[in-house]
Amino acid sequence: QVQLVESGGGLVQAGGSLRLSCAASGRTFSTYIMAWFRQAPGKEREFVAGINRSGISTKYADSVKGRFTISRDNAKNTVYLQMNSLKPEDTAVYYCAGDVQVFVMTTQGSYDFWGQGTQVTVSS
Repeated sequence: QVQLVESGGGLVQAGGSLRLSCAASGRTFSTYIMAWFRQAPGKEREFVAGINRSGISTKYADSVKGRFTISRDNAKNTVYLQMNSLKPEDTAVYYCAGDVQVFVMTTQGSYDFWGQGTQVTVSS
């Protein structure tokens, strides 16, 4: 099993940047496919970005493509989400998720392990 802890959320003005981190426990982090999801008030949780075990392959939601970058450092057991050109509609609780076997990267049901979430608020 792996435990995930997010950090880096906060309040930022539109157009600004934030970098989220997700630190994982355990020595098998490199075997996990990782992803970021978000949930805005009154909305369902949605996929934001995902990354394969080596970090070579990534996938993004259309709404964040070109603005957000997911990366990982397996030596540090950490996955990151660099968020640039933030918009008010990016306001949400951001969760990292991971699992060894992921059948559909964009589907939250594919992941057994989740962090507690970190709040990102973008003011206009």
